[in-house]
Amino acid sequence: MARDSIVILGAGIIGLNVALELSKRGYGRHITVIAKHLPGDVHVDYTSPWAGANFSGISGNDPNALRWDKAGYLSLMQLIDSGAEEARYLSKTQSIEYWDEQPSPEKIQSVTEYLRDVETIPKAELPPNVAFGLRFTTITLNAPAHCMHLKSLLSQDRYGSIKFVRHTVQSLQDAFISSNTKIVFNCIGNAAITLPGVQDPKCYPTRGQIVLVQAPSVKQNVMRHGKDYETYIIPRPDSDSTVILGGYLQKGDSDSNVREHERQSILQRTGDLLPVLKNGETKILKVAVGFRPSRQDGARVEREEIHAGRTVVHNYGAGGTGYQAGMGMALDAVNLVKDILDSLPLRSTL
Repeated sequence: MARDSIVILGAGIIGLNVALELSKRGYGRHITVIAKHLPGDVHVDYTSPWAGANFSGISGNDPNALRWDKAGYLSLMQLIDSGAEEARYLSKTQSIEYWDEQPSPEKIQSVTEYLRDVETIPKAELPPNVAFGLRFTTITLNAPAHCMHLKSLLSQDRYGSIKFVRHTVQSLQDAFISSNTKIVFNCIGNAAITLPGVQDPKCYPTRGQIVLVQAPSVKQNVMRHGKDYETYIIPRPDSDSTVILGGYLQKGDSDSNVREHERQSILQRTGDLLPVLKNGETKILKVAVGFRPSRQDGARVEREEIHAGRTVVHNYGAGGTGYQAGMGMALDAVNLVKDILDSLPLRSTL
């Protein structure tokens, strides 16, 4: 089989979630994933493996972001609860999150409706200069292992033997790999800035720097959301006690060099937030830089007809929320072309 009716452009977590959603609906055997970088690669321009990867309050307050977050949280929890193979590198983790400024009422109302074990932290228990806090059960992911695991699963026969091809397209049109290609899912992240046929002026990179450590005593997720910064401590499941410490949100900064003063700041801030990091057991493994694929006004999930019989579904610009919102975005993206998908033959679903 040619597997060319559906092309997914991009193999980060956004593209992988689209492939998974299509596979579950029985369309796996029609799919080719084309990407410059594939799971297992280590490159500064391949953002997904660098993620702390959790569910948090980092996302925006617009209705789409709130809806995608809810769908993502519930979908990931369902995978864990059911013991699904896709949940191999996911874990339920206790979380504490602080906000320096009061979150919007819409944000608080939305998340408290579905987060498990959620409770507002009494003001007397908040650190200095913190306006609001929540405790709840979050989801943490081992980002690089999860992406590689999804690729492995999606390549299997019962998922449709989805084909993965390492290739760099020169334009969006190049993703229509044959006359049979009906749908291209555009999940290219930061490449949306420059790829001919997309070149979205609303897109920009948001630089982040993290410190990967081994810290056996860290068992919880802790975050503090500031006006111009993020401090976070995110344990990685099934990773020999490794923990992601961060971080930075530097809009439009594309410098890939590690900055020593930022490393020191991360260690200081995270140690203040969770003093157990200063118990002498914490071992620095790596310092890394990555670029969140951000977009003014939020992610773009939109259908576009570029020629008769050629449809693109844009699905990019999630910023730092790809892991928590990606499954919700995938649901919307796939539903946008249900009419075309209905014309393709199905195999039995998972």
